[in-house]
Amino acid sequence: MVDRLGELLVREKLITPDQLKKAIEEQRISGGRLGYNLARLGYVNEKDLTSFLSKQYGIPSVDLAATEIDHEVIKLIPEDVANKYQVIPISRTGSTLVIAMADPSNIFAIDDIKFLTGYNVESVIASEAAIKTAIEKYYAAEEMELGDVLTEFDESEMEILQEEEEVDVNDLKKAVEDAPVVKLVNLILTDAIKRGASDIHVEPYEKLFRVRYRVDGVLSEVMKPPLKLKNAIVSRIKIMSNLDIAERRLPQDGRIKMKLGKDKEMDYRVSVLPTLFGEKVVMRLLDKSNLQLDMTKLGFEEKALKDFKDAIEKPWGMVLVTGPTGSGKTTTLYSALSELNKVSDNISTAEDPVEFNLMGINQVQMHEAIGLNFASSLRSFLRQDPDIIMVGEIRDFETAEIAVKAALTGHLVLSTLHTNDAPSTVNRLLNMGIEPFLIASATNLILAQRLARKICKDCKEEVRVSPQALIDIGVPAEEAKSFKCFHGKGCATCGGTGCKGRIALYEVMPLTEALKELVLNGASSAELKRGAIKEGMKSLRMSGITKMKEGVTTIEEVVRATMAD
Repeated sequence: MVDRLGELLVREKLITPDQLKKAIEEQRISGGRLGYNLARLGYVNEKDLTSFLSKQYGIPSVDLAATEIDHEVIKLIPEDVANKYQVIPISRTGSTLVIAMADPSNIFAIDDIKFLTGYNVESVIASEAAIKTAIEKYYAAEEMELGDVLTEFDESEMEILQEEEEVDVNDLKKAVEDAPVVKLVNLILTDAIKRGASDIHVEPYEKLFRVRYRVDGVLSEVMKPPLKLKNAIVSRIKIMSNLDIAERRLPQDGRIKMKLGKDKEMDYRVSVLPTLFGEKVVMRLLDKSNLQLDMTKLGFEEKALKDFKDAIEKPWGMVLVTGPTGSGKTTTLYSALSELNKVSDNISTAEDPVEFNLMGINQVQMHEAIGLNFASSLRSFLRQDPDIIMVGEIRDFETAEIAVKAALTGHLVLSTLHTNDAPSTVNRLLNMGIEPFLIASATNLILAQRLARKICKDCKEEVRVSPQALIDIGVPAEEAKSFKCFHGKGCATCGGTGCKGRIALYEVMPLTEALKELVLNGASSAELKRGAIKEGMKSLRMSGITKMKEGVTTIEEVVRATMAD
């Protein structure tokens, strides 16, 4: 097929004879198939190559990234065979097994798989890179690492973990101290760090127990431990978090501190929630070494950064950061606090929970059960000779009222709210019962933010997007024709997703005199937004379009993370 494919591609003018020669040389040095080397050298697009082969062989092609394969089907072909022939099973119907292949002319592979599985084999075409990524995804996570640990269990060790109304706590303690359970939980915790996950979800269902990681804001399944192990795994996590393993009916919150090597420490914020079929555990990874406190690297555009810095450097007033859970509000506030952290200032924070310990800042952990909430902490802060106060979240009238009073009496107050964008924050405060004249007087600036996934640098390429699609998302018509869009085609670095890391999109609204006038006159959110854009504010969608223009993110991410103006 090597020579035949090369000749066909040259004949169809998809590559030049010179490019074919270089790809064959590269193939001799590094191995792999010709098509893979042509794509790696950038001579031909993987999608074009797959489409071309599909036409040539009269066999349909498949997009493996968009296909979810059943683990029962994966088990039909051993991993070493999948790697040997660069194939992956996709589906099984009756006595027919459908497999994706990079080289559908390899009849030896098809015969081998027929003999091995006992099924009739139908082949479809997929790119070699997509097959490699799928093999890593479906075999590596489930069978290699997890399999090594799970082989150490036997039925007697699992027996005590049957779902019952009452579980003997002493039996449970013995079970969670077994080496395999300890190893498995340690694997889950350390594997999440390797993959760059921000959260770990350990979830029990009626007939399934699974572990998912959130990487760059998107959840994906990584393993399915045996259902019988759910109590032992959850109890092991609870013991590590200093939680009560006997209490299985109420939510609990804790923290795990893990030492990795000599210098690195990792904190996990643990939340346990009783669900219908057992306790679900979510662990947020708090890696201080990855905490980005340099404002210039967070994603601010030049004017937005200047406005934000001007607002936090004022001696008093309120700066509000808004956005949904997981949009990076805490990172933005911590970066502001680290900028303001001087020996000459007394800084106090009320947080629920305290995510990172910051040297030189007095951080207070909220504890609702004993009456230590944001409002009572704020009152205490005002008796502690403060210069700068940070309140984790303004949730009610009482907290909002004290924060506004503090901002009007010579203190800088930083806080967060859950609103959709910067202008709607004013309405949220009005709904809480704060008077318009107090909002106008106390507020320096409101910032809204979202996180968008960044394009992987190793597989970034230009992609054609129609001018009309760009105009529809808010790109000016005169710019749409010459606007260049990029995406990641998927590689080993990004695990085939095309995205690696995240960047913040910011909507920064300083309360200028004109906007204060609108607030006092009871303007709606839409009127405030129009007024702010007139004053030079970039909306979240505009910020996203700027990041697209710079080749940092994709059109899909901008549409996912922001609303049209």
